[in-house]
Amino acid sequence: MDYRLAVGDGPETIPGGTGVLLVHPSTVETDRIDTAFLKEDTDRMLVISTRTTAREVRQKLDHYEVDAERATILDALSVERGFTRRRGDDVRYLNAPDDVEGLHDEVATFLEETAGKRRISLDSITEVIYYADVERGLDAVDGLLALLDDHDAVGLVHLAGGVHDAAVVDRFRERFPVVIDLDDEGTVTVSAE
Repeated sequence: MDYRLAVGDGPETIPGGTGVLLVHPSTVETDRIDTAFLKEDTDRMLVISTRTTAREVRQKLDHYEVDAERATILDALSVERGFTRRRGDDVRYLNAPDDVEGLHDEVATFLEETAGKRRISLDSITEVIYYADVERGLDAVDGLLALLDDHDAVGLVHLAGGVHDAAVVDRFRERFPVVIDLDDEGTVTVSAE
């Protein structure tokens, strides 16, 4: 099954199983690309946040008019920071941003329990690297990409390219068939295999 992408100069559609990497400077607003990705032909979405709380994710979805009724939020920050949390059907929690096994399990559960066109957003793999290391970040990406392929879903992974060595960014780039580059001025360039 194909999914609409329609970002910048990239392809109009991408096949199910495709992972998309969004490489951006740490200072550039990425919400517009993330929410545009989630708004397209989607039955269910999993929004994974390692940078903000579930409440902040919900505010972002509301602000950009993304249908939050179709969203499950996976908050990787609140438990680690000691914030109050209530697990529900639409909000789940990880122990910390570096809980790669928990991340994999939650994504697998989401994909097994939902049907139709599913989109997953991970904002951001940079936080996984900060809390753990590059290898654990790569493990998280590899696991996510395998699940997308197994379940005919698509995913968008954020990477703050400006804070990592070029060699690290390249290791992530080579894993994705579609890469969106966002520069300091907000210009979008898309590379696709």
